[in-house]
Amino acid sequence: MPHQSNPLTNTLTIRILYALLLGAITGLVLKYIPINSDIKNFILEDILQLIGSIFIDLMKMLVIPIVFVSLVYGCSSLGSIHKLGRIGIKTFFLYMFTTVIAITFALSIASLLGLGEGVDMSVPANFNPGSPPPLKDVIREIVPSNPVKAMATGNMLQLIVFSLFLGSAILLSGPYGQRTREIFHNFNEVFMRLVTLVMKLSPYGIFCLLTIVFAKQGLDILLQLAKYFCIVLIVLAVQLSVTYTFLLKILAKLNPMMFFRKMYPAMLFAFGVSSSNASIPVVLETMEDKLGVDTSVAAFIIPLGATINMDGTAIMQGVATVFIANAYHIDIGLTGYLTVVLMATLASIGTAGVPSVGLITLGMVLQQVGLPVEGIGLIIGVDRLLDMARTAVNVTGDAVVGCVVAKSEGLIDEEIYHRPS
Repeated sequence: MPHQSNPLTNTLTIRILYALLLGAITGLVLKYIPINSDIKNFILEDILQLIGSIFIDLMKMLVIPIVFVSLVYGCSSLGSIHKLGRIGIKTFFLYMFTTVIAITFALSIASLLGLGEGVDMSVPANFNPGSPPPLKDVIREIVPSNPVKAMATGNMLQLIVFSLFLGSAILLSGPYGQRTREIFHNFNEVFMRLVTLVMKLSPYGIFCLLTIVFAKQGLDILLQLAKYFCIVLIVLAVQLSVTYTFLLKILAKLNPMMFFRKMYPAMLFAFGVSSSNASIPVVLETMEDKLGVDTSVAAFIIPLGATINMDGTAIMQGVATVFIANAYHIDIGLTGYLTVVLMATLASIGTAGVPSVGLITLGMVLQQVGLPVEGIGLIIGVDRLLDMARTAVNVTGDAVVGCVVAKSEGLIDEEIYHRPS
């Protein structure tokens, strides 16, 4: 049963909307109204950056304990190790499926609209995102040699692996496991209450963060890259309206409109903080309290999704690949595009859920198909704004898969799901 902490209220949702709007307006005013540079820097760096950073740190403070406690409790509450394996397989398959669909939409729509064909690039831009680690190192680093170090350094994939093992051990430990699970249940309730307290501060943090983005970027860069910007947004919208609606309506037999109506406050929050990891507590609360997903499923699927399911990031990488290939007049062919689908899907696994990390994994994708990594410099100007939109899609994809899997296991309360918010 979902816990009894207060869900996101309509009042808080309205405050977040106001924060987004006022942040954009204030940022544009600071960008285009003549203001003494020292005063502007003081406002942006010493006041807004300070408040925004404190808010992000507050959210980060919650991530590690909530992921650890909720994942251990969720695994240990599934009743049997066979159910854990069954849910894990369903979740992984659906995450990979939605990512493949996302990158396919991105490549198809961007190619159809001829993105980048009017750009003539011969001199690489000065940008180096760094070399991605070898695949064998990524695989080897999945299992933590020191789980405490994994928590201290925020290594989400290692933390998830340790939590899954511990949750499985509790599940198999009989009466000892039952008593241990109750301890984690109590901690889970307390941490979710802490989420409610921190969320009351979210409008102020989001206002500061968005003001900084618009004060530094302005609207000029949007006009210069309007086609790329719009196509990414179009594909993100297609993923939301087609893929996720199909999964909810056809596979889960759930009302998609009710899902989006209840999910949009969490989507707004993810848009504001631009971090899947920082959004985990809010998405968990929404899943359990508003959508009626059992804690055992939500606590397993959402932290996992924030680490391995990046539909929005895959969309950006697909659109960017077409844009850069056309801008440099390089034809990567059908094989190249199929390689992009595979690499973008694999790159989403273990990608940190932090702002703009998609640019790093994009470098790996471009190298694999023989495109100049320096081409990322063409799109970096608008990436910060697009990162906010794709983060909202990332967390929505996690929640959709959570609902589908929960419905297949009979672990969703449809009365809560269909109850008007």
